[in-house]
Amino acid sequence: MDASALDESTGPAIGPRDIGGTGIIASPIGIDGAVFGWAAGIDETASVLDAYAAAGGNLVSTADHYAGGRSEVMIGTWLRTVSDRSSVILETRVGKHPDAAGLSKRKILRAVENSLTRLGTDYVDFLSFDGEDPAVPIEESLETGARLIEEGKARFLSVSRFSPAAIRRVAEIAEETDSPGFRAILVEYNLMDRTPYERDFQALSVERGRAALARLPLANGYLSGQFRTRDDVPQSVMFDEATRHIGRRGDRVLAALESVANDLGETPTTIALAWVLLKPGIAAALLRASDADQVRHGLGATRVRLERHHVAELDRASAQ
Repeated sequence: MDASALDESTGPAIGPRDIGGTGIIASPIGIDGAVFGWAAGIDETASVLDAYAAAGGNLVSTADHYAGGRSEVMIGTWLRTVSDRSSVILETRVGKHPDAAGLSKRKILRAVENSLTRLGTDYVDFLSFDGEDPAVPIEESLETGARLIEEGKARFLSVSRFSPAAIRRVAEIAEETDSPGFRAILVEYNLMDRTPYERDFQALSVERGRAALARLPLANGYLSGQFRTRDDVPQSVMFDEATRHIGRRGDRVLAALESVANDLGETPTTIALAWVLLKPGIAAALLRASDADQVRHGLGATRVRLERHHVAELDRASAQ
């Protein structure tokens, strides 16, 4: 862990952050809309987003294929109740919806129009390309992104499920052609799944000024401590992946989380999120919440002050 993260761990509560040097200042805890339309219905979605906004949160992330588009519809329904659209930082991903799969010019334009309709807004703050499309030259995708930015339908481009090499190639193209590059990187990162981010994406994110948005920071709910044995069945298939962490290493991580949580008078959830937020390159952690209580527990991570020995204990327990 670098010195800047250690310095931050002993400082005040974690505040809003600039995503990738864009000037967009986001809450360190964002809301992941993957549960909307699956584990959360329209009323639960509104409750989650109301509680989040009331607490000062402003970052909402989704994708056009989540629940076949229902996630965007539910977010859009809520967004129409917000008096100031600019108070919400909205990120959505295109490229995976069956009606507009891929990153060709035609598919991206169609996907974005459909997303904007579902979201009930004229623009998104971050438009993410969701997965590489080997059938389409990346230059075509970037030119289309540039067009959407010029038209005011997206403010910045971001990326999910691209290789580090592909992201670096896009950065080179952006520098050579003055086209928009990726300003944020969505990547899975948590105490149980550390290697891909730390090995492949952390340096990229640090280079770009804290560009990473951490998905699944609670490891599909495993780090909340709800799943201890194979008999602990998730209430929704959205959290089935949590059970793959059950075992000796998972037990070790949960024990460390509980130790730190008890020391600080917090919950394992808040400690797990706080650990993510202190890592180099992380701009925000995207929380999957299906009710207002989960939002409140998650936002508690911004007040946690992990000391050096707390971070070291969690690092040791989660080492792979």
